[in-house]
Amino acid sequence: MADVKELKVEPRDRAGKGSSRAARRAGLVPAVIYGDKKAPAMINIKRNELIRLLNKGGFMTHVLELKSGGKDERVLPRDLQRHPVSDEPLHVDFLRISKGAKIIVEVPMHFVGEEESPGLTRGGVLNVVRHMIEVNAPMDAIPEGFTLSLEGLDIGDGLHASSIQLPEGVELTVTDRDFTIATIAAPTLEPVEEEPEEELEEGEEGEEGEGEEGEGEEGEASAEDKAKEEGGE
Repeated sequence: MADVKELKVEPRDRAGKGSSRAARRAGLVPAVIYGDKKAPAMINIKRNELIRLLNKGGFMTHVLELKSGGKDERVLPRDLQRHPVSDEPLHVDFLRISKGAKIIVEVPMHFVGEEESPGLTRGGVLNVVRHMIEVNAPMDAIPEGFTLSLEGLDIGDGLHASSIQLPEGVELTVTDRDFTIATIAAPTLEPVEEEPEEELEEGEEGEEGEGEEGEGEEGEASAEDKAKEEGGE
Protein backbone atom coordinates (compact mmCIF):
# COMPACT_ATOMS: atom_id res chain seq x y z
CA MET A 1 0.00 0.00 0.00
CA ALA A 2 1.22 3.51 -0.81
CA ASP A 3 1.98 5.72 2.18
CA VAL A 4 -0.55 8.43 3.01
CA LYS A 5 0.97 11.79 2.14
CA GLU A 6 -0.05 15.07 3.73
CA LEU A 7 -0.85 18.18 1.70
CA LYS A 8 -1.79 21.57 3.12
CA VAL A 9 -4.68 23.31 1.35
CA GLU A 10 -6.82 26.40 1.90
CA PRO A 11 -10.55 26.93 1.24
CA ARG A 12 -11.59 28.75 -1.92
CA ASP A 13 -14.60 31.04 -1.51
CA ARG A 14 -15.76 31.34 -5.09
CA ALA A 15 -15.91 29.11 -8.15
CA GLY A 16 -15.53 30.14 -11.77
CA LYS A 17 -12.80 31.07 -14.22
CA GLY A 18 -12.11 34.46 -12.62
CA SER A 19 -11.43 32.92 -9.22
CA SER A 20 -9.24 30.20 -10.78
CA ARG A 21 -7.17 32.73 -12.73
CA ALA A 22 -6.66 34.83 -9.61
CA ALA A 23 -5.50 31.76 -7.70
CA ARG A 24 -2.99 30.82 -10.41
CA ARG A 25 -1.58 34.36 -10.48
CA ALA A 26 -1.01 34.02 -6.73
CA GLY A 27 0.99 30.80 -7.17
CA LEU A 28 -1.91 28.51 -6.27
CA VAL A 29 -3.63 25.65 -8.06
CA PRO A 30 -7.44 25.46 -7.78
CA ALA A 31 -8.94 22.09 -6.89
CA VAL A 32 -12.23 20.49 -5.88
CA ILE A 33 -13.12 17.67 -3.48
CA TYR A 34 -16.22 15.59 -4.23
CA GLY A 35 -17.85 12.25 -3.42
CA ASP A 36 -18.98 10.31 -0.34
CA LYS A 37 -22.46 11.84 -0.70
CA LYS A 38 -21.20 15.24 0.49
CA ALA A 39 -21.29 18.65 -1.16
CA PRO A 40 -18.22 19.51 -3.29
CA ALA A 41 -15.59 21.62 -1.53
CA MET A 42 -13.43 24.14 -3.42
CA ILE A 43 -9.82 24.52 -2.32
CA ASN A 44 -6.48 25.97 -3.41
CA ILE A 45 -3.09 24.25 -3.24
CA LYS A 46 0.33 25.88 -3.26
CA ARG A 47 1.77 25.21 -6.70
CA ASN A 48 5.28 24.40 -5.47
CA GLU A 49 3.91 21.88 -2.93
CA LEU A 50 1.85 20.15 -5.60
CA ILE A 51 4.77 20.02 -8.05
CA ARG A 52 6.92 18.49 -5.31
CA LEU A 53 4.42 15.64 -4.96
CA LEU A 54 4.08 15.21 -8.72
CA ASN A 55 7.85 14.89 -9.13
CA LYS A 56 7.92 11.95 -6.73
CA GLY A 57 5.76 9.90 -9.10
CA GLY A 58 2.65 7.81 -8.54
CA PHE A 59 0.51 10.85 -7.76
CA MET A 60 -2.72 9.37 -9.11
CA THR A 61 -2.45 6.23 -6.95
CA HIS A 62 -1.43 7.89 -3.67
CA VAL A 63 -3.91 8.49 -0.89
CA LEU A 64 -3.54 12.08 0.32
CA GLU A 65 -4.57 13.66 3.58
CA LEU A 66 -5.61 17.23 2.88
CA LYS A 67 -5.13 19.50 5.87
CA SER A 68 -7.13 22.73 6.08
CA GLY A 69 -7.49 24.62 9.36
CA GLY A 70 -7.83 21.58 11.57
CA LYS A 71 -10.21 19.82 9.19
CA ASP A 72 -8.57 16.81 7.52
CA GLU A 73 -9.92 14.76 4.64
CA ARG A 74 -8.48 11.67 3.00
CA VAL A 75 -8.77 11.79 -0.75
CA LEU A 76 -7.53 10.17 -3.93
CA PRO A 77 -6.54 12.26 -6.99
CA ARG A 78 -8.87 11.45 -9.89
CA ASP A 79 -8.03 14.07 -12.52
CA LEU A 80 -5.11 16.41 -13.16
CA GLN A 81 -5.20 19.17 -15.78
CA ARG A 82 -1.89 20.55 -17.05
CA HIS A 83 -0.93 23.53 -19.21
CA PRO A 84 -0.43 22.30 -22.81
CA VAL A 85 2.87 24.18 -23.20
CA SER A 86 4.50 24.61 -19.77
CA ASP A 87 3.05 21.34 -18.35
CA GLU A 88 2.33 23.14 -15.05
CA PRO A 89 -0.67 21.85 -13.05
CA LEU A 90 -3.83 23.89 -13.62
CA HIS A 91 -6.55 22.03 -11.71
CA VAL A 92 -7.00 18.88 -9.63
CA ASP A 93 -10.07 16.79 -8.83
CA PHE A 94 -10.00 14.80 -5.56
CA LEU A 95 -12.36 11.98 -4.58
CA ARG A 96 -13.21 11.57 -0.90
CA ILE A 97 -12.33 8.17 0.54
CA SER A 98 -15.26 6.49 2.20
CA LYS A 99 -14.66 3.59 4.59
CA GLY A 100 -14.89 0.19 2.92
CA ALA A 101 -15.33 1.58 -0.60
CA LYS A 102 -13.40 0.23 -3.59
CA ILE A 103 -12.16 2.05 -6.64
CA ILE A 104 -10.72 1.14 -10.05
CA VAL A 105 -7.20 2.48 -10.49
CA GLU A 106 -4.19 1.84 -12.73
CA VAL A 107 -1.12 0.56 -10.88
CA PRO A 108 2.39 0.78 -12.44
CA MET A 109 4.50 -2.30 -13.20
CA HIS A 110 8.16 -2.63 -12.19
CA PHE A 111 10.67 -5.26 -13.32
CA VAL A 112 13.77 -6.60 -11.55
CA GLY A 113 16.33 -9.33 -12.17
CA GLU A 114 17.53 -8.27 -15.62
CA GLU A 115 21.00 -9.67 -14.90
CA GLU A 116 19.55 -13.11 -14.08
CA SER A 117 17.60 -13.37 -17.36
CA PRO A 118 19.42 -15.62 -19.89
CA GLY A 119 17.44 -14.05 -22.72
CA LEU A 120 18.51 -10.50 -21.85
CA THR A 121 22.15 -11.43 -21.25
CA ARG A 122 22.22 -13.03 -24.72
CA GLY A 123 21.07 -9.78 -26.33
CA GLY A 124 17.31 -10.15 -26.07
CA VAL A 125 15.01 -7.16 -25.53
CA LEU A 126 12.42 -6.65 -22.80
CA ASN A 127 9.13 -5.91 -24.55
CA VAL A 128 6.70 -4.40 -22.01
CA VAL A 129 3.13 -4.89 -23.21
CA ARG A 130 1.44 -3.28 -20.20
CA HIS A 131 3.17 -0.57 -18.18
CA MET A 132 0.03 -0.12 -16.04
CA ILE A 133 -2.37 -2.74 -14.67
CA GLU A 134 -5.99 -1.86 -13.87
CA VAL A 135 -7.25 -3.19 -10.55
CA ASN A 136 -10.23 -2.84 -8.26
CA ALA A 137 -8.83 -2.03 -4.83
CA PRO A 138 -10.00 -0.72 -1.44
CA MET A 139 -9.58 3.05 -1.39
CA ASP A 140 -7.46 2.86 1.76
CA ALA A 141 -5.23 0.03 0.47
CA ILE A 142 -4.26 0.89 -3.10
CA PRO A 143 -1.00 -0.83 -4.17
CA GLU A 144 1.81 1.57 -5.00
CA GLY A 145 3.04 -0.76 -7.75
CA PHE A 146 3.56 -4.39 -8.77
CA THR A 147 7.06 -5.86 -9.11
CA LEU A 148 7.84 -8.88 -11.31
CA SER A 149 11.15 -10.72 -11.59
CA LEU A 150 12.78 -11.51 -14.94
CA GLU A 151 15.07 -14.13 -13.41
CA GLY A 152 15.37 -17.29 -15.53
CA LEU A 153 13.44 -15.93 -18.51
CA ASP A 154 14.86 -16.78 -21.92
CA ILE A 155 14.05 -15.42 -25.39
CA GLY A 156 10.42 -16.20 -26.16
CA ASP A 157 9.37 -16.39 -22.49
CA GLY A 158 6.90 -13.97 -20.97
CA LEU A 159 5.16 -12.76 -17.84
CA HIS A 160 1.38 -12.87 -17.52
CA ALA A 161 -1.36 -11.63 -15.21
CA SER A 162 -1.11 -14.81 -13.16
CA SER A 163 2.48 -13.81 -12.25
CA ILE A 164 1.21 -10.91 -10.10
CA GLN A 165 0.79 -11.48 -6.38
CA LEU A 166 -2.30 -9.45 -5.53
CA PRO A 167 -2.70 -8.06 -2.00
CA GLU A 168 -5.77 -9.02 -0.04
CA GLY A 169 -8.88 -7.27 -1.31
CA VAL A 170 -7.28 -6.25 -4.63
CA GLU A 171 -8.64 -7.76 -7.86
CA LEU A 172 -7.78 -7.45 -11.52
CA THR A 173 -10.49 -5.85 -13.64
CA VAL A 174 -9.68 -8.25 -16.53
CA THR A 175 -10.48 -11.76 -15.32
CA ASP A 176 -11.48 -13.65 -18.48
CA ARG A 177 -7.89 -14.29 -19.70
CA ASP A 178 -4.32 -14.55 -18.50
CA PHE A 179 -3.13 -11.49 -20.43
CA THR A 180 0.52 -10.82 -21.25
CA ILE A 181 2.44 -8.17 -19.32
CA ALA A 182 5.94 -8.49 -20.83
CA THR A 183 8.01 -10.78 -23.05
CA ILE A 184 11.68 -11.36 -23.85
CA ALA A 185 11.97 -10.71 -27.59
CA ALA A 186 14.80 -11.77 -29.91
CA PRO A 187 17.42 -9.10 -30.66
CA THR A 188 16.78 -6.92 -33.68
CA LEU A 189 19.29 -7.49 -36.49
CA GLU A 190 21.15 -4.38 -37.54
CA PRO A 191 20.88 -3.52 -41.28
CA VAL A 192 23.99 -4.32 -43.34
CA GLU A 193 25.66 -1.16 -44.56
CA GLU A 194 26.28 -0.99 -48.31
CA GLU A 195 29.91 -0.71 -49.38
CA PRO A 196 30.83 2.57 -51.09
CA GLU A 197 31.20 2.45 -54.86
CA GLU A 198 34.76 1.96 -56.13
CA GLU A 199 36.49 4.97 -57.61
CA LEU A 200 37.27 5.09 -61.32
CA GLU A 201 40.56 3.47 -62.33
CA GLU A 202 43.42 5.61 -63.57
CA GLY A 203 43.13 4.03 -67.01
CA GLU A 204 39.65 5.46 -67.45
CA GLU A 205 40.93 8.93 -66.70
CA GLY A 206 43.81 8.31 -69.14
CA GLU A 207 41.44 7.65 -71.99
CA GLU A 208 39.97 11.09 -71.47
CA GLY A 209 43.48 12.51 -71.50
CA GLU A 210 44.23 10.75 -74.80
CA GLY A 211 41.25 12.47 -76.31
CA GLU A 212 42.66 15.82 -75.35
CA GLU A 213 46.05 14.89 -76.77
CA GLY A 214 44.43 13.86 -80.05
CA GLU A 215 42.81 17.23 -80.27
CA GLY A 216 46.27 18.82 -80.00
CA GLU A 217 47.68 16.78 -82.97
CA GLU A 218 44.70 17.74 -85.07
CA GLY A 219 45.41 21.38 -84.25
CA GLU A 220 49.06 21.06 -85.42
CA ALA A 221 48.00 19.45 -88.74
CA SER A 222 45.62 22.29 -89.44
CA ALA A 223 48.44 24.81 -88.93
CA GLU A 224 50.69 22.99 -91.47
CA ASP A 225 47.92 22.91 -94.10
CA LYS A 226 47.35 26.61 -93.64
CA ALA A 227 51.07 27.33 -94.17
CA LYS A 228 51.11 25.31 -97.40
CA GLU A 229 48.10 27.17 -98.73
CA GLU A 230 49.74 30.54 -97.98
CA GLY A 231 52.95 29.39 -99.72
CA GLY A 232 51.01 28.27 -102.76
CA GLU A 233 49.49 31.69 -103.05
